[in-house]
Amino acid sequence: MRLVVAFVLVALVSAVTATGLAYRESRDAVLERKQDAVRTEFKNRVDQAAPDLAVPPDEVSLTRFAVGVADGLGDSVVVARYRSLTASSDASADRSLISGPLRDAVRERNRMSFQRIDRDGAPYLVVGTPVTFESGPPSGLDVFAVTSLRAEQDDTAAILDAARDGLLPVVLLAVVLALLAARTVLRPVRDLGRATRRHAAGDLSSRVGAPKGRDELADLARDFNRTADALESSVAELRDQEARARRFVADVSHELRTPLAAMTMVATVLDEDAGQLPPDAARAARTVSAETARLARLVDDLMEMSRFDSGAARLNAGEVDLADTVRNTLALRGWTSRIEARLPSGARAVVDARRIDVAVANLVGNALRHGAEPVTLTVEAAGDWVTVEVADRGPGLAPEVLPHVFDRFYKADSARTRSEGSGLGTAIALENARLHGGTIEVANREGGGAVFTLRVPWRRGEG
Repeated sequence: MRLVVAFVLVALVSAVTATGLAYRESRDAVLERKQDAVRTEFKNRVDQAAPDLAVPPDEVSLTRFAVGVADGLGDSVVVARYRSLTASSDASADRSLISGPLRDAVRERNRMSFQRIDRDGAPYLVVGTPVTFESGPPSGLDVFAVTSLRAEQDDTAAILDAARDGLLPVVLLAVVLALLAARTVLRPVRDLGRATRRHAAGDLSSRVGAPKGRDELADLARDFNRTADALESSVAELRDQEARARRFVADVSHELRTPLAAMTMVATVLDEDAGQLPPDAARAARTVSAETARLARLVDDLMEMSRFDSGAARLNAGEVDLADTVRNTLALRGWTSRIEARLPSGARAVVDARRIDVAVANLVGNALRHGAEPVTLTVEAAGDWVTVEVADRGPGLAPEVLPHVFDRFYKADSARTRSEGSGLGTAIALENARLHGGTIEVANREGGGAVFTLRVPWRRGEG
């Protein structure tokens, strides 16, 4: 649209300027031609009639002289002045058209002078000349011719009308040219914009049509296609590597389960019999049992993450009382006495109770390990959502840590190489919330401590 408007404005300004210049030149040419013709004819008529006039003239002879000069000048009116005596070829003519400055110019310069004037919207040409004889002093006789320029005004007006009527075709032509230019210049830009938006939406196979020409737009389109090819190839390679890595984790986790089960069974026996062993052996047995249990949890968490990554995780949803589900989670893990729970009845939702249990357990365990007591847990139903809020009274989370809380294996302390958990707890909790169509939010509370808020809909969304 801006290109079309610019074309139209340029064409309009050019046309108006050209029209104005053409009108001015045409008007000046018409007026000068008329002016030269009147002056020449007027001078000839004065030269022919002056020898027959006796000086000083009387009123009758002066009138006869004026009529003689006017004869052959068309519709011009001739006025002759000799001192205080004035005569006209037309008694009804408006003698006021002959201005004082023109009379003074004729008398003082002693040569032909002219003036264009407007009277009541009508243009006139007034020409004056002194009458001189070949010998003798100045005669004191001045002659003026008043000629209407109405015909010339009409001619120049017709020229202006014709030029004005030509503006519309010029503007229409400018619009057509602008549209053609826009189609030629802007179409590649639109194609490039559409391809870029498709890329932003994830369609990396999008390309710009085969560019033609060797201008900057064609070079830009070719560069875009080359960049898109390289990007698609890199992303495909990254996705393939990610898929292989996920398969590797899933396969390793699966293969570890069988020997890990045997190790767990042996470690359990050793742990039970640790009291009958020497102190060093007992300590080693308990360490093996604890680390084996930790390894088992890590493998289970890895298996769970691989299900999320592969899209194999499914909900086994049913309508439950969320407060009862959370109460069972705390009781099962022996946390009931350590948690200040606010569990109102009636907070029912269609959820997978096992996954909600896992998510809440991870959030509460995280608060107990890394926060400070008292840890509060609140279940609340509001609007279309049911929320489970877990808050502690610890130091809270550093601003640079907050964006990475749900990252896999992320450690706020880079010097810490191991922890009690697998490093996947918050990530698993978030994936379980998303599987329900919900989310988990984290923030620091006023007065210290971190707040994790699990939010799930009353009923699981479609998909």
